[in-house]
Amino acid sequence: MSSYCHSMPEPHPSIVHVLQDAGFGGVAKLRHLKVDHGLVTALVERLRLKTHTFHLPTRECTISLQDVSLHLGLCVNGPPIIGPTMLDSDELCDTLLGIIPVKGKSIVGSMIELKWLRDNLMPIDENSNIEVIHAHARAYILGLIRGVLMPSKIGNKVHLMYLNYLTNLRRTRRYSWSSTCLAVLYREMCRKPFLLIVL
Repeated sequence: MSSYCHSMPEPHPSIVHVLQDAGFGGVAKLRHLKVDHGLVTALVERLRLKTHTFHLPTRECTISLQDVSLHLGLCVNGPPIIGPTMLDSDELCDTLLGIIPVKGKSIVGSMIELKWLRDNLMPIDENSNIEVIHAHARAYILGLIRGVLMPSKIGNKVHLMYLNYLTNLRRTRRYSWSSTCLAVLYREMCRKPFLLIVL
């Protein structure tokens, strides 16, 4: 069986405590994901789109909010992650990341390229101030959102709407990240291109 492996770099020691405070400490430990295409194909063959359940020989099962919360350690009870998707990317990135992306190259619409973001952040060292440390933590969380929590076929880009929820990193953990992950998973499973690509 073929498999796909997604890997995130280890977080810089200076941002580990910030990730923990933001509620993403557990997710940061899941940096390496191996997806077994044979297993996914078998599950997709048993998927019933109307009910989001898998019909197995022994019984039906589904992925619940409790499953997501227990496996990822993310909040369930909290404000939902909703809001505008058309954003002033220059102002948002300048304020929260300390850099302004290049339109059409590093940012398309409201999607920012993660590799460009990592390559252009101010370097972090033992003398870095809190703004630089928080900018790196936000960039790392954006990488976790795209690569671990809500992967998709759009490649190395993540929507900037998530950056709005990383403004105050101590409040970030209060949002219902688990329900967002589950909603994105269900949406992706129901898309025909997803089913055709997997099969």
